[in-house]
Amino acid sequence: MRTYHFFTTDVFTDRAFGGNPLAVLPDARGLDTGQMQAITREFNFSETVFVLPPDSPEHTRRLRIFTPGKELPFAGHPTVGAGFVLASCGEIPLTGEVTRVIFEEGVGPVPVTIRASDGKPDFSQLTAARLPEEGPTPPPSGGIAAAFGLEASDLLGGDYAPQAFSCGVPFLFVPVQNRAVLEKIRLDRYKYDFVLGQYWAKEVFFFSFDPERPGSDLRARMFAPALGVAEDPATGSAVASLAGYLGARDATQTGTLRKVIEQGFEMGRPSILELELDKTDGQISEVRVGGASVLVTEGTLTMP
Repeated sequence: MRTYHFFTTDVFTDRAFGGNPLAVLPDARGLDTGQMQAITREFNFSETVFVLPPDSPEHTRRLRIFTPGKELPFAGHPTVGAGFVLASCGEIPLTGEVTRVIFEEGVGPVPVTIRASDGKPDFSQLTAARLPEEGPTPPPSGGIAAAFGLEASDLLGGDYAPQAFSCGVPFLFVPVQNRAVLEKIRLDRYKYDFVLGQYWAKEVFFFSFDPERPGSDLRARMFAPALGVAEDPATGSAVASLAGYLGARDATQTGTLRKVIEQGFEMGRPSILELELDKTDGQISEVRVGGASVLVTEGTLTMP
C-alpha cells in the first residue's frame, strides 16, 4: 500500500465553498491511469489533477487531468488551481510577487503566472497552449434549445448564433436572450444525446450579456454530461475557447480585450473568471484565463 497526499481547493473564487472544487495530488508517481480514474470518481469533483515530474527539464511539472468520465488533454480550472496549490504548499517556490511556471499537458506546454501578496499566492493565470479553433456548423438552434428545456426564441441568432470553438477541448457556445433564460435551463438527456451525441463539441456553454454582478460582462452556465459532469461551476477551458467566439465578433484589430465572466451562480457556487484576449492585425494572438483560488482541505489517501 502507498499513501498519497492531496489538497482540495476552490478555484475562481476568493472564498471557500464558492468557485469550482478541485482535488490536487502534488506527487502522483506510482499511480497508473486506472487508479487515477478511480481516485477521480472517489472525489467526484468535475476534475482531479495528478502532478508528475516533467518530461522536459525546461518545464515545471506534468499534469494529468481527469473528469469522472475520462482524461482530458487540457482544462482551465485544474491548471489554474494546480498552480495555486503547488505554490501554496511549497512545491513551487515563489520568486516574488510574480512567479512563472510551465505545465506539460496533453495540448502541450501551458504557461502559468502565479501572483502573490504578502508571500502567499492569491491569483493564477494560464496562457492557452492552442489558439481557438472554429468547429463545424452546429445542429439547428431549435434542437439545441429543446435539449435544454428551452424554446428556439430563447436563443440569440444572426451574428450571435451558436458556434463551436476549441483550445484543446471543444465547446459549443450558445448565447441566450437574458439571465432569466439561463435560470430555466433543464437538461433533457435523451434529447441531448439525440441532438449533440455525434457533434464535434458535446460540451455546451450558454451565456447572456446581462450579468448580475457589477464589473462582470457575461453570465454563463456550462453542461458536460458526456464527460460525467452534468453542470460545471467554472470552466476555464471553455472561457479560453470563448475568446474565439468573442474575438471573431469584435472589431478591434490590435489590442487586448478583457472580459469578466460569472458562472456557477445557479448552482450556489459563484465563480468569477477573467479572460484576456490579444489581437494582432485582426487575428487572435494570445488567450489568457485567470482567477483567485482558496485552499479548503488537506489529507491523505491510501491505495491498496
